[in-house]
Amino acid sequence: MSDTPTRPRRQPSVRRLPLAAPLRLARPSDMWLKPASSVVVATAIPNLVLFSVDRLDLVMYTMAGSLCALYGHSLPYARRARTVIGVVLGMLAGLAVSLVTASLTDSTAVLIAVGALLAAGQKLLCDATRIGPPGPLIFTFVSSAALFAPQQLSQVPGHLALTLGAGAVSWLVTVAGPALIRREGPERHATARALNAAAAYAAEPGHRTRRAAVAAVHAAWQTLLATGRPTPARRALERLVVHAEAALSAGGATPGADPALLRDWAARTRARGPVPTPPAAPGTTAELFGIEAERAVLRPTAPGEARRALLRRLGPGSPLLPIAARALIGCALAGYVSSAAGVGRPYWAIVTAASLYQANVTLSWNRTLQRTLGNLLGVLVFAAVLPVTRTGPLALIGFCLFFSFAAEALITRNYWLGSVAVTPMALLVLEYAGSHPAGELIGDRVLDTVIGAAVGFLAALLVTNRRAAGRVETALAAAELARAHAVQTLAAPGPGPAALEAARRRLTGSLVELREADDTAAGEWWQRDLPQEEVLAAEQAGHRTLAATAKRQGLIAPAPENGAV
Repeated sequence: MSDTPTRPRRQPSVRRLPLAAPLRLARPSDMWLKPASSVVVATAIPNLVLFSVDRLDLVMYTMAGSLCALYGHSLPYARRARTVIGVVLGMLAGLAVSLVTASLTDSTAVLIAVGALLAAGQKLLCDATRIGPPGPLIFTFVSSAALFAPQQLSQVPGHLALTLGAGAVSWLVTVAGPALIRREGPERHATARALNAAAAYAAEPGHRTRRAAVAAVHAAWQTLLATGRPTPARRALERLVVHAEAALSAGGATPGADPALLRDWAARTRARGPVPTPPAAPGTTAELFGIEAERAVLRPTAPGEARRALLRRLGPGSPLLPIAARALIGCALAGYVSSAAGVGRPYWAIVTAASLYQANVTLSWNRTLQRTLGNLLGVLVFAAVLPVTRTGPLALIGFCLFFSFAAEALITRNYWLGSVAVTPMALLVLEYAGSHPAGELIGDRVLDTVIGAAVGFLAALLVTNRRAAGRVETALAAAELARAHAVQTLAAPGPGPAALEAARRRLTGSLVELREADDTAAGEWWQRDLPQEEVLAAEQAGHRTLAATAKRQGLIAPAPENGAV
């Protein structure tokens, strides 16, 4: 056999764009009901208050705060509380810029420029802070619509106060209420997802299922280690994640990796009953001791460390900057083309373009198809229900709440299906301020959708992202360093449980980052060759090291017995 290394397969600069695959329906998310019900409650309360005082014309400002109820549902409650506050303040800041700008100028060119700048900034900040779902689009929808709403400077403080009040309602609905009912709800859901992913790998071992399981287990640990004081239920959840990791090591070869058992644990973990408690496997005591040591290290975060990490993600060389540049150029061009085509308020073209920009060109193309189809079908739905909504204000409120719920119920199956509900809801919000000619609304929305999608995707093609390949190389180097550190820790005489845990967490995180970077670069155009063979080799070696670390800790469990805490 020749020792000459195999030359990596050359990546084509232009890749084929799929047509059917982006429109296929997936299974709904396991937690779609939470954001759907939260946004309905958070919207209904201020809407009914405004109805009682006959000021439904102000709904646009309360809606900005109500939509904050869509965020943070996968986070532990302590972190969710801080996150939703940040979302409300971010929404308030974007709305303030839009309202002040709208009160100072009537120039469509200036309004479009400000809208594009806001869309790019919101995209960059949401990606850097990893806020989502639903990410930056809600902020862009609100701020872009407010730019083209009639406004006087003296009205701005009152309108912002309405947004802040509705945002406070969203915080109570998404944080205070659920936390009182089920304190460990987010942690239980994250653990159940890890168990189900491990069960899928145990039932069908392969590169794809292993990647999914590693990512789910990593996310579960991040959730559990971000919580506050450990409780008996949280300790049981940690033990279940340990068994999910054991399934990754066993690959279905031991009773502890029984897919049916893992799925049973997942179902019982997600349910309202007690958390299932598998018996301690050999080495589990050391594993849980290591978890406590890691939590103790993570708790006292160094002052300013989170801020410095955020600045690194925003600084020069960040892979997020090309995507933000696409948003800036695409949104601006879409707005100007729409205005030139005769649309009086081209904010929907800006929003359509902003919605397209995903991690790479291929994903942006998928979103272009989904957005266009969903919006055009949504316009037909709007035309059908508009006569009924004009029979009275309660009918209008009812349909808006229905479409808000339907959007969250459908969007996890496919973005285009959710857009079928989002489009009529967005159009009906305009009806609160007074009736508009139906033909004009429908025509402008169709034109804005086509222009925003076409011009927005063109910008994604023209603004290159050559940093994607560099991110892969950086992630590859980090993964190799993390693996070398784990191997060194394993080779040390009698490594402590905290050291093993730290090495394993570092290696797991680096493998997740490597997979994300490689997936992103694989769908990007106009870039240099990717080190595909090196990435595959690093992933395989990393997974072997993870398995060796888990076996060293004795994580492969015998057949457990049922129990509860």
